[in-house]
Amino acid sequence: MKRVMNIHNRRAPLGVLLVAMVSGISASAAEPDGRRERGEAMLNRITADEGRRVVESLSDISPELGDWIIEFAYGDVFSGTELSLCTRELATVSALTALGNARPQLKVHIDGALNVGCSPDAIVAVIIQMAVYSGFPSALNGVSAAREVFADRGVGISTANSRTGER
Repeated sequence: MKRVMNIHNRRAPLGVLLVAMVSGISASAAEPDGRRERGEAMLNRITADEGRRVVESLSDISPELGDWIIEFAYGDVFSGTELSLCTRELATVSALTALGNARPQLKVHIDGALNVGCSPDAIVAVIIQMAVYSGFPSALNGVSAAREVFADRGVGISTANSRTGER
């Protein structure tokens, strides 16, 4: 089945059309179909007020980027059913830790991981795992970000040694 792209469709945002063009899906398939509503709900569930502030901070310079965050990242990707929200947030925390240059976003997603039920110990474990793949500086920065988020929320973690199980 050949997929056709109508680039003259004015209802789909330019970013959605570009993603559709690159991926080869039809513009009608790329049109919002409850994406914004799903995205808004998921953004609120995961990041609460912090996510809303990030999107609103873009309104004066790049409202399209805010739309993409809501519609694509949260409306399409985070709303998927193949992974639990905790698993998605742990994957996001690990990726942001590995990047090493996204501390504000890392803190938002550490907070989001707690919001969707991830344990502080699991969050620290995925950050430590990144020392193997992205180096100790990235892991140290990730642990520092987690410490700040945990302190702001009054969250503690287990001090068990993960190799021996001793405290």
